[in-house]
Amino acid sequence: MNDLPETCCEFDPKDLILHLDMELPAETGAISPLVEKVMGMVTRMGCAAGKEFEVETAIREALANAIVHGCSEDARKMVQFCVACDQTRGMLIVVRDPGPGFDPAKLPSPLTGKSLFRSHGRGIYLINQLMDEVHLERGGTEIHMRVS
Repeated sequence: MNDLPETCCEFDPKDLILHLDMELPAETGAISPLVEKVMGMVTRMGCAAGKEFEVETAIREALANAIVHGCSEDARKMVQFCVACDQTRGMLIVVRDPGPGFDPAKLPSPLTGKSLFRSHGRGIYLINQLMDEVHLERGGTEIHMRVS
């Protein structure tokens, strides 16, 4: 991921009370340790107070999507993760993978038809329900999530 900018967070660094920028290998086993570390910091700093469940769930879903779909669980590939907290603008979470991306318009709704009975395919839907703002960049290889 050498072509990635130094940081993927858009908040002004001087306004941040928390800023983490890191990469993790594309292994599902790397998700929980990272999320636990991040949520500990988020809780201590008071970021997204009262919305910790929503933040944790969105981070887990975004990382899982990046690892499983963006990296095909290839541990040689890396997923970039950034979280920033600004007392005025809230919390921004960005997850970026080196995969081919996807078209969100082509995702089947998890609320209709056979999708109701699938054991997967709800990540993007959940993220959109839990976060205040969600947008995809770079052809679907990067998700920006914000909670106030």
